[in-house]
Amino acid sequence: MPLEHRDGYVLWEGGPVPGSAAGITLPGLVIVRSGHASPYLLRHELVHVRQWRRYGVVGFSARYVAAYATWRLRRKGHAGAYLRIPMEIEADWVARRSLSTAVRDELAEHIAL
Repeated sequence: MPLEHRDGYVLWEGGPVPGSAAGITLPGLVIVRSGHASPYLLRHELVHVRQWRRYGVVGFSARYVAAYATWRLRRKGHAGAYLRIPMEIEADWVARRSLSTAVRDELAEHIAL
């Protein structure tokens, strides 16, 4: 379970992740389940790193919990409330967009030939 210092954050693969989540981000620390560090998940969690920096600990926590609680009060289950948290929507959108527009290695090699 070594910590890997990356550009702007620390990655802990194999660290403690709650429930059925594949990863979690705390200010500057991305924790993912062992074997789950996919390009999508890492991009998703990096969006959360930026959100923590943008809003700070209190601002991020308050926004995240308030959005989740609002949707639970509107009788959405855990998954339904989680998927409606604006920070999760942003992280999913950016991660999917980054993957769909990324230059793939095999494409770059084909063009170089």
